[in-house]
Amino acid sequence: MRVALLLLAACGGSEPPPTSPCGPTEGVVLRVIDGDTIELESGERIRYLLVDTPESVNGATDCYGQEAKAFNDMLVTGQTVTIDYDEPTCTDRFGRLLAYVSVADREVNSLLVERGFGCALHIPPAGSARADEFELLEAAARADGRGVWGACTVVTCDD
Repeated sequence: MRVALLLLAACGGSEPPPTSPCGPTEGVVLRVIDGDTIELESGERIRYLLVDTPESVNGATDCYGQEAKAFNDMLVTGQTVTIDYDEPTCTDRFGRLLAYVSVADREVNSLLVERGFGCALHIPPAGSARADEFELLEAAARADGRGVWGACTVVTCDD
């Protein structure tokens, strides 16, 4: 492995991005699928842990879905992100990686809930250590009428 990395460096390449048992720990975001899902340039799809945003794909028109997607897009598209997993739960039932995603030292997952672009969503065991934190972020956004909590008569991510 070391020889391969030395050869790669000698040929003008760089080390491959670090990985965890679940997947890459950093990557460049190719596109935003919706408010809580992204795709990396390497092809992996990542579903944000502990966040559920209103739907905005496949013709869905949930209240605040497009706003959540646009906010996510503004934060991450084209950016190098840091990816943290809650091992051993690496993927969801759709094969997407489950992770916390950060840009420039700001975690996107918590920011989405804090700003009212989505709800806290805990599906054990993934995210169990931080579920209470996200519930508090949602409660504060709800109390202040931020995002979905002020704009929507029906909050679909709260179902």
